Amino acid sequence: MQLGRQLLDRQIVDRDGRLVGKVDDVEFGVDGDGVPYVAALLTGPDALGRRIGGRIGRLLVAAADRIAEDRPVTPLCIPYPLVERVDSAVRLRVRLADLPASPVEQWLRRHLIDRIPGADSASG
Repeated sequence: MQLGRQLLDRQIVDRDGRLVGKVDDVEFGVDGDGVPYVAALLTGPDALGRRIGGRIGRLLVAAADRIAEDRPVTPLCIPYPLVERVDSAVRLRVRLADLPASPVEQWLRRHLIDRIPGADSASG
């Protein structure tokens, strides 16, 4: 299927060009006529771990679950209608701030990034 080459592992950027993540998996829906369509893009360690599968995939999901306060960790689900276009990246119609933050990103910000001197004054 060409979908893998066109979407998976592609960078996702918001309407201002800020990095959101990578497309780790795709969620499908089925319309009333039984035709499948791309419903959402999934990003985050849970989505990637499930896609990879096996021992490495389970380890990735377990590590994300361990550091997140809200368990189980779920991937960031971006409804496909929020996609403006797909070219060298997946470009969204919305800003990063309009999307929910992933639990892993929240943990990293709280425990690592916020402890870096000057991180609070960086554009982010």
